Amino acid sequence: MSTLSIDRRDGVALLTLRRPAKRNALDDATVLRIEEFFRKPGPDVRAVVLDAEGDHFSAGLDLGELTERSTEEALEHSLMWHRVFDTLEGGRVPVVAALKGAVIGGGLELAAAAHLRVADPTTFYALPEGQRGLFVGGGGSVRLPRLIGAHRMADMMLTGRVLDAAEGQAAGLSQYLTAEGGARAKALELAARIAANAPLTNFAVLQALPRIAEAAPAGGLLLESLMSAVAAGSADAQARMRAFLDGRAAKVAATRGDADAPAETSAAQAAAGRAAR
Repeated sequence: MSTLSIDRRDGVALLTLRRPAKRNALDDATVLRIEEFFRKPGPDVRAVVLDAEGDHFSAGLDLGELTERSTEEALEHSLMWHRVFDTLEGGRVPVVAALKGAVIGGGLELAAAAHLRVADPTTFYALPEGQRGLFVGGGGSVRLPRLIGAHRMADMMLTGRVLDAAEGQAAGLSQYLTAEGGARAKALELAARIAANAPLTNFAVLQALPRIAEAAPAGGLLLESLMSAVAAGSADAQARMRAFLDGRAAKVAATRGDADAPAETSAAQAAAGRAAR
């Protein structure tokens, strides 16, 4: 049985980790299958949801594959994970991770490579490498400090501290926190919204925004101006602006659970999420 299933629907691809008996621990076959998908997601895919079968997102690296590696082999393995997660993060399609249960070690590194993260209250985060004589190897030392700061990451690695869903939300590990069982449904909702964006805008957010954030101010502002001009000049953007000016597009309004207030989903949304699991 494949350890990764792919379901395409209306511009959104749903990728599901399928090793529930091992709490979706990541073996090489699964990681390489993720890379295979993100190298050629297909022209119809405009957003991706990364989900998992069972009660846990991912308990990390399958340690059964680690015990017999030499130092050189371990280095190559880490570089392979870097390549795969870079392909995910740096690709052309936004990725929303639906988190639940264990999001540990390599599983947290995988989640950190996604562009948005939705968690439910069962989610908990940990980096147990310090207690196992290891160090993160899937890009966690680069991505996680950007999300939560180096000191929080050091605390988790040095002491084995586990963050629950609310603590992870407050620290910056997730952008949305749903009712129990609602992460998948919320992730699919967000992905559908993202897929409806102008493709060039999504490209700018994925490719230009991270570089602007890391650039010196003068260089960042120049890149922003260039990307803004390119996006605004597209036929798609001009058509959308005409629709707005003609009153054919909805105005922005505050809604419960939107990006400004990542609250729990409604009871109906939670029920939908449980039914979808």
